Amino acid sequence: MNHTNHLDEEEDNGYIKIDRYNEGKIAAVADHYKDILGQLGEDPSREGLIKTPERVAKALQYLTHGYDLNPAEILRSAMFKEDYSQMVVVKDIEVFSMCEHHMLPFFGKAHIAYIPNGHIVGLSKIPRIVDAFARRLQVQERLTNEIRDCIQDTLLPAGVAVVIECKHLCMAMRGIQKQNSVTTTSAFTGEFAKDKTRAEFLRLITANLH
Repeated sequence: MNHTNHLDEEEDNGYIKIDRYNEGKIAAVADHYKDILGQLGEDPSREGLIKTPERVAKALQYLTHGYDLNPAEILRSAMFKEDYSQMVVVKDIEVFSMCEHHMLPFFGKAHIAYIPNGHIVGLSKIPRIVDAFARRLQVQERLTNEIRDCIQDTLLPAGVAVVIECKHLCMAMRGIQKQNSVTTTSAFTGEFAKDKTRAEFLRLITANLH
């Protein structure tokens, strides 16, 4: 185990969640947040704020841990040869990310499809690559394209479709303050450039198939 990392373990329904923190980075970021709290007119030594700089530093390291992940490797770890050429759709994938302009969260759902061309991928890997790209400072447009390009370049499918719908707290809490606005972005390759295929994908992600 790397001794510069601190492990926090939390058990939830039998699942052990382990967060790994770089103690040097946490200390450096926490020191900056002490100064920031003072600049905002707060007293960083008061009881309620004593541990806040460290908590914020840990939260930021967790929320940006995607920089340490390789999404293409995640996909390659569960690629299988399979003679299946119909659309594979994974919808309603939760997205949580941080806007790089204001460092405020944006969150929502991603809907992803691909048409295999000799290889399929374990279904759990699709949400994992969404998370790997989302856990970085992002803009929604780039996030959409990065997910599309990773799947296309790694699996080499006949086509990829990505639609992301998110609410942005930088819009809801500041600026125009439109709390109910939703931003939708999309990106397509290959077969999904065709109207018929794209329409089928959009129908599937909006259908209630219970």
